[in-house]
Amino acid sequence: MATDASPAFRTVPQSHDFHPEISVSPSPTHDGLEFRQFMIAGSIAGLVEHMAMFPVDTLKTRMQILGGSCSVQPIGVRQALGSMLKLEGLAGLYRGIGAMGLGAGPAHAVYFSVYEMSKEFFTRGNPNSSAAHAVSGVFATVTSDAVITPMDVVKQRLQLQSSPYKGVADCVKRVLVEEGVGAFYKSYRTTVVMNAPFTAVHFATYEAAKRGLMEVSPESASDERLVVHATAGAAAGALAAAVTTPLDVVKTQLQCQGVCGCDRFSSSSIGDVIRSIVTKDGYQGLMRGWVPRMLFHAPAAAICWSTYEASKTFFQKLNGSESCRT
Repeated sequence: MATDASPAFRTVPQSHDFHPEISVSPSPTHDGLEFRQFMIAGSIAGLVEHMAMFPVDTLKTRMQILGGSCSVQPIGVRQALGSMLKLEGLAGLYRGIGAMGLGAGPAHAVYFSVYEMSKEFFTRGNPNSSAAHAVSGVFATVTSDAVITPMDVVKQRLQLQSSPYKGVADCVKRVLVEEGVGAFYKSYRTTVVMNAPFTAVHFATYEAAKRGLMEVSPESASDERLVVHATAGAAAGALAAAVTTPLDVVKTQLQCQGVCGCDRFSSSSIGDVIRSIVTKDGYQGLMRGWVPRMLFHAPAAAICWSTYEASKTFFQKLNGSESCRT
């Protein structure tokens, strides 16, 4: 076979010597972890985050519906919470948590594993690139939203006051029979349009804040590093939540349309829903529920990131101990 004369194309003699000290097992993909370990860490983080903050999420959903489609005057956080506890008790704050439990684990497993793989690809040569972190976050959210959107629809319908559904299974069955499978994805486009900038802001802010905090105390102990992850996560969650509240209001309106007297929309167009909200409530209607949304995402992000990083550290130590044994 003819070969090019340039060094780049010269064949290199292959050695057939056996080196027993060289492991032939697949190496970890990134940060010393394998793909499945990113998925497990992400799943744990998502479940802990959403289970811990679910009551605040219920409060946010109620406030985004009140004063909008259901023709009830908007109220404050304390009023909404007091009314819920008085009429429904503590259990009302947790209605629909089963749907979130079913959706959050798989969705976050996809979310974090895609993020880590994308980050490894896009940050080659520049590990501190905020743009690469933002793009990686967008890739992660587009894929994970496809997993969680159906369960998010079920969750929000169950969170409504006087919800007509008995539970997760009943809601899924009735939506399928009465509205078809498409009803579970009517808000998907809005969710992606909302979560793409949300995630871009979130990841870029998180990575920048974490880097800044680590530079202040580079030799910090593991418990101090956990505080760093939590602080950076809280800052990222609060900022991203505030920026994307209008689209979250649109998403809630689409997912709850036709339930408990809420309006139905002729299309899933974001523009049509925004015009409807502005016509009824003015531009302030697009910011309904922004306080509980920020109250949700700041601690939720802190919980999620600290849990995720703690899970990654556990797997890194586990992999290290296994490599020592071999």
